[in-house]
Amino acid sequence: MTLGFITWLLVFQLLGEVISKGLDLPLPGPVVGMALLFLALVVRGEVPDGLKDTAAGLLKHLSLLFVPAGVGVMMHLHLLQDEWQGITVALLVSTVATIAVTALMMVGLGKLSAKITAKSGGPSDG
Repeated sequence: MTLGFITWLLVFQLLGEVISKGLDLPLPGPVVGMALLFLALVVRGEVPDGLKDTAAGLLKHLSLLFVPAGVGVMMHLHLLQDEWQGITVALLVSTVATIAVTALMMVGLGKLSAKITAKSGGPSDG
């Protein structure tokens, strides 16, 4: 990982924060920064090798970012004990909703893919 590419990642995150806060967007700054980085890479036409290596290095150690969250959960365990019913319902509802949306997207994209394949005259799966 080179310091230059880490700096670029942090600059895009900072730009995202400034834009998000400045325009009062409902998106977190890092998400805006990631979109800006994506647009910059699309305009450039490629991802520099150094950025690929830097991103791979950060992703390799991504699990370390969960340590502070785990410590926070353990420090506030009494809140989880008090609110376990609501947390359980929220987890179950969000899981079912995620599975349903994923299934609907898969079916919809399958139909779209079949239409595109049929229009192009290529082989069809189904």
